[in-house]
Parts: sequence; C-alpha cells; structure tokens
Amino acid sequence: MQDQTLIHQLYQDFNARHIDAVLAHMHTDVAWPNGWEGGYVAGHDEVRAYWLRQWKQIDPTVEPLAFAVRPDGRVAVTVRQLIRDLTGQVISDEQLSHVYHFEDGKIRSMVIER
Repeated sequence: MQDQTLIHQLYQDFNARHIDAVLAHMHTDVAWPNGWEGGYVAGHDEVRAYWLRQWKQIDPTVEPLAFAVRPDGRVAVTVRQLIRDLTGQVISDEQLSHVYHFEDGKIRSMVIER
C-alpha cells in the first residue's frame, strides 16, 4: 500500500524533526490536529509554527504500529505516542489512532482518535 509507505516515512521525518520533508506530503490547505494545545491548525505555515512551538516545550516520538484502510478510503494508523519533557522524563506513553484523509496524493487532513 503506497499510503502506508508514505506514512511510515512521515513518522520517521517527524521524529527526526525534518519539517519540510513532512510538509512536502501535505496538501497546502491541510487540516491538522493540535493535539498538544487543542483545536486544529490549517496549512503549512500553521503546522510548521505549531510543531516548532511544541518542540520547544516537549519531545514527542510517534511510531506506527498497525494500518487499516477504512471503507471511506481513510487510512487509520495505530501509533505509540511517547511524550517526554525536555529533560527526558516521560509525560505520557499511549496508543491511539491517527486517521488520514488523502486528496490528490497529499494528506488533506488527520484526526486523532483515542
């Protein structure tokens, strides 16, 4: 599945803090959840600003564990999300689902399901 390969790479790039590599696979008007502060951000500039702000406060690592294509075509990814503070102390360690909607080969939106 092509989307699965892309999503694996996106998590690797996110964990390595390669923002531009991740944004290259997002629609310019992407809707992205602000899982840290709440709500959503829209577009590349807001996603970039959100992640830069986040990484100054916390150190998240997200690893994909399983993939499922839903009947509507969205891709649900079960992930392990490990969040540490900047001293390395674990803040949270949980499994949840990231559900992606693709449009024209780019990520159009993602939602977090707990």
